[in-house]
Amino acid sequence: MKEIKNIPASLTSLIDRVKDTFPNDEKLQNMFEQCFLNTYETTLKPQEDGTTFVITGDIPAMWLRDSAAQVRPYLMAAETDEEIADLIEGVVRRQIRYINEDPYANAFNEGPNGKGHQSDKTDMTPSTWERKYEIDSLCYPLQLSYLFWKSTGRTEHFNDDFIQALKSIIHVWKTEQEHEEKSTYRFERENVRQSDTLIREGKGSETVRTGMTWSAFRPSDDACLYGYLVPANMFAAVVLDYAAEICESALENEELKKQCEQLASEIRMGIENYALLNHPVHQEMYVYETDGKGGYHLMDDANVPSLLAMPYLGWCDFDDQRYINTRQFLLSRDNPYYYEGKAASGIGSPHTPDHYIWHISLAIQGMTCIEDIERKQILEVMKASDGGTGFMHEGFNSDDPSEFTRDWFSWANSMFSEFVLSLCGLAVKDSPLYKKIHR
Repeated sequence: MKEIKNIPASLTSLIDRVKDTFPNDEKLQNMFEQCFLNTYETTLKPQEDGTTFVITGDIPAMWLRDSAAQVRPYLMAAETDEEIADLIEGVVRRQIRYINEDPYANAFNEGPNGKGHQSDKTDMTPSTWERKYEIDSLCYPLQLSYLFWKSTGRTEHFNDDFIQALKSIIHVWKTEQEHEEKSTYRFERENVRQSDTLIREGKGSETVRTGMTWSAFRPSDDACLYGYLVPANMFAAVVLDYAAEICESALENEELKKQCEQLASEIRMGIENYALLNHPVHQEMYVYETDGKGGYHLMDDANVPSLLAMPYLGWCDFDDQRYINTRQFLLSRDNPYYYEGKAASGIGSPHTPDHYIWHISLAIQGMTCIEDIERKQILEVMKASDGGTGFMHEGFNSDDPSEFTRDWFSWANSMFSEFVLSLCGLAVKDSPLYKKIHR
């Protein structure tokens, strides 16, 4: 394994940009520098084969979701820095390799070392840390591949392995449109809380076909209550559009492009037909989960993809009325995971203790709001809720930020960094946030 040594000038220039934008805020300057460099200094592990292994922080495994989100802010540096671009391309190549090994797994080992949850009742391999199937685990690598292309102009990662992975993703998502009849995926974990396993001997709660694609788990790694996780399906539709553009412009594969477009259309139609609700207070809004036969769940989870993140992901405009209605619900007591405390208010997760707010959800709230005053308020909350560490965390007590989960959680640090950079007028090229800032 290679070692990362000196901090590249492309990263320090972004740090300087924050210092120039906030010249009188020493705490913010120090917090940003610490959080921004955390992923680079502690979680990236370049391999001899040219790929990059990325640990989440305090867990020595590579999540497909987390690893993409962790390096996302560095795409701004990759526009001009070949070293950073090489590292991110290495992340993409390793993600694609993992998908080709098992598209149903969410987290992987650095090698076939047998670490992780090997006793789970599912088709584990020594390379797999965990095999909780989550739609977003397949979305994030496609998103990163696309945004990396737009940021650097590189297309070498769109190779035969990428085509194989894209075909596999399409196959899985089409299979899981009819989970009851066609899927062979099963998952059970013994002697754990219900959210860590699936009911019905590992098959999950019953669904009927809607056009959406089924997910076993949420991006929190908690089991879905109803099989159609709406924000994850929104994300899938967006990245299928990305994949269609890749097929047309970089791969010149018309047949694969049509498959992407058709599946995206079916998922969108499923969302429009089954995931909308006329709320008595908030009017027409999206539900979080549904089963296609009348059951639905009204909530949001701090993890991304979330309903709060809809425009950040590219599902809709930032001022879309149905998003505004949904957002009003999410940031109110009607959302069972919206917490108001002495120190902060925001969205948490059933994955963490009651009344614990997530820094990831605060960052998303800041990047999706329209009003400057709300962005400034969120920034102050994030500065005041680091628990005296200078880092972001998974969840923190809304009454006392010195009580928090996960000392070392790179995803949260990266989301904070991206939010702060957006306040400086910077965003990942061609991302929805970039288009919002530069419109």
